[in-house]
Formats: sequence, C-alpha cells, structure tokens
Amino acid sequence: MTENKVSWKAEALDWAKSIAIAVAIGLFIKTFIFNTTYVDGHSMNPTLHNGDRLITAKIVYYFGDPEVGDIVVLHAPDRDDADYIKRIIGAPGDEILIQDGKIYRNGTALEEPYIEKDIHTYGEYVEGETIKVPEDKYFVVGDNRVRGASKDSRYFKSVDKELIKSKAVFRYYPFNNMGSVQ
Repeated sequence: MTENKVSWKAEALDWAKSIAIAVAIGLFIKTFIFNTTYVDGHSMNPTLHNGDRLITAKIVYYFGDPEVGDIVVLHAPDRDDADYIKRIIGAPGDEILIQDGKIYRNGTALEEPYIEKDIHTYGEYVEGETIKVPEDKYFVVGDNRVRGASKDSRYFKSVDKELIKSKAVFRYYPFNNMGSVQ
C-alpha cells in the first residue's frame, strides 16, 4: 500500500507541474505574443461590428513599427480605463488633411474601400487643417465616418506609439464572419 501512496503522490506532483507550466506558457503568450479583444461599439463599422471578437498580435510591434492600414488596439489617449480599436491612416512624418469629405495623406486622397460608399468624412476639430504627424506618433481613425461615430485622431490628434498595444489580425466570432481583418 505504501508504494501506491508514493505512486499517487508522484503522479499528483507531475500533474501539478504540468498545469503550472501550461499556465505559465499561457500567461507568457497572452502577455507578449497574442491577445483577444472584444469590439464594443460601432466606430469601426462596416469593417468590424459591435460584439466581434478578435485575436490581436502584440509581437509584431516588437520587431517593427505600425504601418498605415493596420487596425490596432490602443490605450485610449483621453481615458484611463479604456482601449480603442482604430485604423492607422498616418505614420510619423505624414501630412494629413481632411477636406471636402475626404482624407488626404501627403497630398493624395486615400482610397478607402473599407468605408461605406459615398460617405462624407468629417474633420471635426481638424477640418481643413494640415496635420504633420510627429515622430513616434500615428494618426488613427475609425472606419465609421458618420459624424460622432468614432472618437479618434480627428478629436485628439496623433497618438503616441507607446499607446498602440497590438494589431488586429483575425476575427474568430461571429463564426459566419470568421477570417483575417484589414
């Protein structure tokens, strides 16, 4: 009977070690490599919808800078308790102008197949003002351009690179709309 007790204790210890290693690996992955996020709101319609669930990659920005076109999760520059999900439309050194319902980057109107057809982009506080994106900052905008639908760089101007947490890469819910995002 003693041998069975020793065997049971050894097996329980092996299980505990395996669980601890699995938890540590999971925490490492969630902290440094991938994360999940929940879309709360309509600021990224029609690309992303309220209730969508996404996998985001943190690791891509350890090895490179965010790029124009990336959909990113960022810490809200105007709130301590929130994250936003937006599209980067201006990188450091770019000049952004919102005028006559369009966004211009370095003098060229953006081709934006991801927004609703014939939608007018309002500049809110930056209409008609050329904004030069400072070093280590990005100009981010929601895909929903209906007035007041997205709190973004049209309100709080360029955001610090440090606020960008991850890149949205894959929608896993709802299942009928599963796939890469961009």
